[in-house]
Amino acid sequence: MDERSDVAALVRRAAGGDHGAYDAIVKRFAGLVWHIGLAHRLSPADAADVSQTVWLRLVEQLGRIREPERLGAWLATTARHECLAVLRRSHRSVPVDLDAPDAPVTMTADDVVGSTRLEADEQAVSLRAAWARLPERCQALLSLLLADPPASYDEIAEALAMPVGSIGPTRQRCLHRLRGDRAVAGITAASGCSGTARHP
Repeated sequence: MDERSDVAALVRRAAGGDHGAYDAIVKRFAGLVWHIGLAHRLSPADAADVSQTVWLRLVEQLGRIREPERLGAWLATTARHECLAVLRRSHRSVPVDLDAPDAPVTMTADDVVGSTRLEADEQAVSLRAAWARLPERCQALLSLLLADPPASYDEIAEALAMPVGSIGPTRQRCLHRLRGDRAVAGITAASGCSGTARHP
């Protein structure tokens, strides 16, 4: 029995109530789910919450997974969605009334720092938009490679159902596509212009 068939068999057995098969799935893919949480820069507590949620989703969906042999990819996609949900929930914005009587009219050191942070935030938004335009397969692959520590090629191959030998070339194509996105190109161009201004 090859690896994909083995995973599919585990899913079918777990869906039929075999607790041993479910435990085997968790043992096999727990590292993958954890790596995705780390790749999204979640805290250990949030990464643990994501892991628990992913395994709960699996229990709920075991009998409805269309391609059980690609369970790793399903888990990776589910984990990414849960990570993004955590990041959205943790986002905080502070409204600023620019017409308030006590609004600052001069630039202070804090204003400069705030301006720098705003620029960095805008770049982060652009990068997230570019990331969202990548195919899901690229998002999954790069998330696993960007984790700290990164997932092993064997883990990635199993999760995404792709040969180990194709991971490197696929990574290059995904990065090329990301760099070519208009949002990322704009950030690169802006950085290049500012660098030229400072160093004629």
